[in-house]
Amino acid sequence: MKNWKVVPQNSLVAQYVECYWFLEKEAADDGNNNPKLNPDPSSHLMVVKSSQSFSYRQGANTQISRGCHWIFAHRQAYLMDHSNPFQVLGIKFKVGGLYSLTLNDNAATLDSIANVDLGKLLNIAAVDIDHLILQALTDKLLIRDALDELLSPWLENHKLDQHAVLTRKVLPLLETMPIQALSTQLHRSQRTIERSFLKTTQLTLKQCQSMVRLEQILEYLYGLNQNEINWSDVAQQFAFSDQPHLIRYLKSAIGDTPAQYAHNRDLTIDIYGDFKLD
Repeated sequence: MKNWKVVPQNSLVAQYVECYWFLEKEAADDGNNNPKLNPDPSSHLMVVKSSQSFSYRQGANTQISRGCHWIFAHRQAYLMDHSNPFQVLGIKFKVGGLYSLTLNDNAATLDSIANVDLGKLLNIAAVDIDHLILQALTDKLLIRDALDELLSPWLENHKLDQHAVLTRKVLPLLETMPIQALSTQLHRSQRTIERSFLKTTQLTLKQCQSMVRLEQILEYLYGLNQNEINWSDVAQQFAFSDQPHLIRYLKSAIGDTPAQYAHNRDLTIDIYGDFKLD
């Protein structure tokens, strides 16, 4: 198994793209073949060979993709089928980043998967996916620069409007600040902030903040063994009113109670690692 994550170096690309990442699963790799992808306010462009297909299930609804595809922001976990070997080069866009971009045949629809023609999206004749995957396998800095070069002509034709600018001011504050305090901090009415944020992300402030907190919790739990987890301490550390509040929260977000999750450890972070930035 091979994985890595790097940030773009081109300043224009970095306005829209949070990071590039890569994951390879080989036939000899053991592990859970059906990992869960936790809720995420960001959208990911999955650069994949046309011969590879993936399935994403939420409850009774299964969405199938083949080749390159979008995983748009989603509020519930996806159960994925990773039983076959695969190679995926991912482009993680910033929260609300797609709002300012032209996606041609695709609309950035919440909770959806959409196949995409990469050449058509980027307004170029064709993209050599096999070559990109080969570069990702051999040199993450080389592919970082190649993706910066590939994306920048597309991105330079787009501008941020007032809603996108305000959303970008809100996002870092959501990690540490109560929603009620945003109005004073940003000198905007709560209604203005809520409307702009929903317009650009399709999420409420509360939904996005909840996803951010979930990721923080999962990163914390990743560093602990099952017998080291004290759920009462977790509830207190992450500002839940009590342990039952934490139980309801995790059950809603990932479909498991804390005890079930600690036993299963079946999210992507548990199976493939936490993809630390290089």
